Amino acid sequence: MTKLYLVRHGETVDNVHQIMQGQTQGELTPHGIEQAEMLRDKFFGEPVDAFISSDLKRSVDTCAIIAQPHGKEVVQTALLRERDWGDFTGRYIPDLKGLDFPENVESLDALKRRAADFLSFVRSHFPNQTVVAVGHGIINKAIQAVYHQKTMPEIPRMTNAECRILLVEN
Repeated sequence: MTKLYLVRHGETVDNVHQIMQGQTQGELTPHGIEQAEMLRDKFFGEPVDAFISSDLKRSVDTCAIIAQPHGKEVVQTALLRERDWGDFTGRYIPDLKGLDFPENVESLDALKRRAADFLSFVRSHFPNQTVVAVGHGIINKAIQAVYHQKTMPEIPRMTNAECRILLVEN
């Protein structure tokens, strides 16, 4: 059994300004760095075998801070990238309320396939290990939906730097 700590990245500048980040890199705010440091301190005494991150900067930076005392490299994967919001990317979120999704927004089916692929990646590469994986709000929700065999709306939203534990069968 693999113990998976699923983490959302720390607060970003675009989070504060309510900008739809999608698959843009993002930059942690000073508060986001503090959140990552609090997680680093939480995991300090925990034996962690591997650290995995989305390949987007906001998650890589969060994961690197958490992993630093363990002296381990961060494995990056596009499987943990945030949902691709297509033409909504970079827009002010309140302005998007009630609008139809553009055709180039990643579908929920595609997102859930990626989530299932991530869980398979963890099973095959990190069996019986303790893993910290830093992703994003919507992909983390999709991973939990696949894991718990629930719909996306049934999974509560993760706040910045929140951590949830999944016990992944090998």
